[in-house]
Amino acid sequence: MTKRIRAKHKLDRRVGENVWGRPKSPFNKRDYGPGMHGQRRKGKPSDFGLQLMAKQKLKGYYGNISEKQFARIYGEAVRQRGNTAELLIGLLESRLDAIVYRAKFVPTVFAARQFVNHGHVKLNGVRTNIASCRVKPGDVVEIKEKSRNMALVLEALQSPERDIPDYVDVDPKKMTVTYMRIPEFAEVPYPCTMEPNLVVEFYS
Repeated sequence: MTKRIRAKHKLDRRVGENVWGRPKSPFNKRDYGPGMHGQRRKGKPSDFGLQLMAKQKLKGYYGNISEKQFARIYGEAVRQRGNTAELLIGLLESRLDAIVYRAKFVPTVFAARQFVNHGHVKLNGVRTNIASCRVKPGDVVEIKEKSRNMALVLEALQSPERDIPDYVDVDPKKMTVTYMRIPEFAEVPYPCTMEPNLVVEFYS
């Protein structure tokens, strides 16, 4: 399990965007970079700088994915036929913790990873505690019966903060979600601008 070793919302201020679209983001109050030099005037970033920032932002959005893990996912996207940027997004959205987050069973991507790791989720009826587990179209993810009345889950389902995308079909009464299909990049409801094409350029 990858540990988060830095303040998660520091990413918001570093990239200059509210990455997760959360009202509690410090970027809402301090829209400049973190640290003592954060308010200094910034020069124009290089092409490499833009590519690196796009990679850091996309990787950071999905929570505690390590650099090695993210590079492995990119490598898998490269080996498949088709648009590498689209395939990369599809692979990231197929993670079990991403599906739990998209279904609004938890409030954040960080909570989704912890929720899965603590064994509150079943995949096709089997208890699964690996957040990076790949979910295939047609697979059903459900919350264990004992975990369905957790305050975290009930509050997240009622929250108007996010919409549920079309590529997941959620049954809030049974607390199940069916992964309908691998989404295209345009369908994924990112609250900020993501540029997977720059991520591809960074690695290539």
